[in-house]
Amino acid sequence: MARTSDRQSRGVPTASRLVWEPKEGRLARRPDELAVEEPLEIRLSDAAETRNVLTVTMRTPGHDFELALGWLLSEGVILSPEDAGAVRYCTDPSLDGEQRFNVVTVDLTPDAAARLDAAGGSPSRLAVTSSSCGVCGTASIEALSARGFRGISSSIQFALEDVLKWPELLRTHGQAGFAATGGLHAAGLVSATGELLVAREDIGRHNAVDKVVGWAVLESLEGRMSLPLDTTGLVVSGRTSFEIVQKALGVGIPVVAAVSAASSLAARLADEHGLTLLGFVRGASCTVYSHPARLKSS
Repeated sequence: MARTSDRQSRGVPTASRLVWEPKEGRLARRPDELAVEEPLEIRLSDAAETRNVLTVTMRTPGHDFELALGWLLSEGVILSPEDAGAVRYCTDPSLDGEQRFNVVTVDLTPDAAARLDAAGGSPSRLAVTSSSCGVCGTASIEALSARGFRGISSSIQFALEDVLKWPELLRTHGQAGFAATGGLHAAGLVSATGELLVAREDIGRHNAVDKVVGWAVLESLEGRMSLPLDTTGLVVSGRTSFEIVQKALGVGIPVVAAVSAASSLAARLADEHGLTLLGFVRGASCTVYSHPARLKSS
């Protein structure tokens, strides 16, 4: 894959601001650090240089190529890492300075562009998001099945005592930005032996997961790991929604653990597709919503 240099962050970017807080019965000013939030526009391009804006997401700058690739894979726009030919920041001369770092274009390989075109979803016509009357949880799950989701078949087991340590592992090694600002979510990919492979932070919980997935895509293209990620687990710092379970399923992750609760649709999706889902993973306690057989006791 050809790619221009990603603007990786040396630490999560923050912005200084004077704020007020109660002190001795009055409001006193003090400096504070806020998590930076900026838009990222993701574009798709084919060999004919036809470009289409797929989405604009508000995110914390940094690891933008990972975010774009992870989003494309988890949303089913690309089916494998090999579908992406090149990824780059926008070189549109009409954009000034930092604005160029808020647009990422991903080129499709000729085979991927041809497949999309044959399916009636070429980059120039592709519609990723839509809304209509009558949409419900059942329809959302059925839509995933139509995209080829066949569920998690991995029989791998994880030691429950190790999984219970995942949130602390994420806090210790992957949440420096949260410690500085209190305003970021985190996601991490953990090996079956309990090693934190990668951690990413972002103002959006879904973006943090997409950055982790995108990291795996780039690692796969470099030959350092392979997809599906069926021997790993995903840990997230907040609650688990339908979208996060969907993203895990998209790359074959068999276990998702969260510090907070799971939504009803997240639990249903995990149950129907063979994913082990845990919530309220805190200290020695947790709630297991689906497929507990993948968790082994010591």
